[in-house]
Amino acid sequence: MPTSRRYQFDNQLPALHTPQPVVYRPEPMAAPAVYDQPPVVVQHIHQAPPDRTVQRVALGAGVGGGAVAAGVYFGPLLVAAISSMAISLAVVALVVVAAWGLVSSVKALGGPDGKAASQNLSKARGKRG
Repeated sequence: MPTSRRYQFDNQLPALHTPQPVVYRPEPMAAPAVYDQPPVVVQHIHQAPPDRTVQRVALGAGVGGGAVAAGVYFGPLLVAAISSMAISLAVVALVVVAAWGLVSSVKALGGPDGKAASQNLSKARGKRG
C-alpha cells in the first residue's frame, strides 16, 4: 500500500536557496613602484586656514551642520565686531587723555592767565548745562 503524499513531503514548495557566505580571499599586493629619479612633489603653500576650534567642538559634541555653519560664519564676524568696538573705545580714550594733558599743561605753564582761562572755560560749561 503506497503511503499518502501527505506523509512523503512536509512542505510541497521548493526548497529556498540559501546564499553561500562570501569568503575573503586576500590577493598579493602589487610590487612597489621603483623610480629612476625621486618623484617630483608639487606642494602648494596657502595662507593658514582660520581657526576651526568651534567647528571641531561642535562636531565632537554631535551637533549638526547648522552649528558648524554658524561657527564658520559668525566666528569671524564676532571677532571683527569686538575689534571694531575696541578700536573705537581706544580712540575715545586717546582724545580724552590728550584733552586732559592739554588742559593740565595750560594750567601749569600759563601762569595766572592760564588759570583764568581754565576758570572761564569751566564757568562757560556750567552756564550751558
